[in-house]
Amino acid sequence: MDRLSNTVRPYAWGSTTAIPELLGVAPTGEPQAEMWMGAHPGAPSRLTRATSTGEAGPEQPLTDVIAADPERELGRATVEKFGPRLPFLLKLLAAGAPLSLQVHPDLAQAKQGYEDEERRSVPIDAPHRTYKDANHKPELICALTPFAGLCGFRRPTEAAEAMAALGIDSLKPYVDLLGAHPEEAALREVLTAILSADPTEMAETVNLAAAAAERLGGAHAPYARIAHHFPGDPGVIAAMLLNYVELQPGEALFLGAGVPHAYLDGLGVEIMANSDNVLRCGLTPKHIDVPELLRIVRFEATDPGVLRPEASPSGEELYETPVDEFRLSRFDLSPGADPVDLTRDTPQILLCTAGAPKVGTVGLTPGASVFVPSGEKVEVSGTGTLFRATVVA
Repeated sequence: MDRLSNTVRPYAWGSTTAIPELLGVAPTGEPQAEMWMGAHPGAPSRLTRATSTGEAGPEQPLTDVIAADPERELGRATVEKFGPRLPFLLKLLAAGAPLSLQVHPDLAQAKQGYEDEERRSVPIDAPHRTYKDANHKPELICALTPFAGLCGFRRPTEAAEAMAALGIDSLKPYVDLLGAHPEEAALREVLTAILSADPTEMAETVNLAAAAAERLGGAHAPYARIAHHFPGDPGVIAAMLLNYVELQPGEALFLGAGVPHAYLDGLGVEIMANSDNVLRCGLTPKHIDVPELLRIVRFEATDPGVLRPEASPSGEELYETPVDEFRLSRFDLSPGADPVDLTRDTPQILLCTAGAPKVGTVGLTPGASVFVPSGEKVEVSGTGTLFRATVVA
């Protein structure tokens, strides 16, 4: 078991206070958006492992530790299923402003898209490059505080009602389209029209819609807040096609392939397959590949599907998802309870989010995490909340 040292990413949308408050440190005044735990090459966790003589060795990235002996660190079954790499990335995510409206490809789409861009020699760091790797990127966000987001298309009739209530003439064609076609065709046609509209005309529509949403308040208030951060952005109108969701602490959302989504505000634990493949569709100055986006998006109205953990006799509360790259669960530890054996034949990252639980003899504080290699004996005890991230192998 190794205590991890993790990098905090200062993305502009990050909260300046949420992660520092959890860690119990003073804010720097700069946004602190995500704390990464895992072996992503962009910001791998670091650890100091004792040598064979018992002395502390040098600090090294988790990527190097895994590369030196993948089967020892990950277990044979994990390596056989996912290759010699940790297949998930765990994060603390703190949104102080909306993230981009985005969607992720499925595995076949990611492989096809990556191979196509490689064949066309599109530089991996080019701003118009869409596929950074050949992997899919399902993800799950679990709220630690009240957490707002957008997830999946709502029914076209509901979106039409929301747009019509704004009383903006330039939105009437979208309202008519949403009421005149079958659901999938309506959603596809309207999103295509929004993203293909003349930028100057769309900016005027967005600004008028934002002012109307602010006057109306209530269910329209989130769109006014989004527009405050992204004035004139067509993603503000696209956001009205989606379900607005407010999670309470402990509740979660699973974002599968093709589901448009955006996180708006709040602190949560996020876990995802270890990939950088993101197709953006608004609320961003970055490149939007409209034709590829329209190929990837699943145009179907869905319930956002708020997840609540399922308890087991061991006290583990599991967030069920249909993917194998990650498995997220939570333990609420009570004073005086017997230690809980968490030993698994898969790699684990354990993250404390409240209290002072112990992993073996190592005490954790909120925001602290450890990496547990496959098969290593590990017990937890004490008081507090502990998240466990691992794989299904």
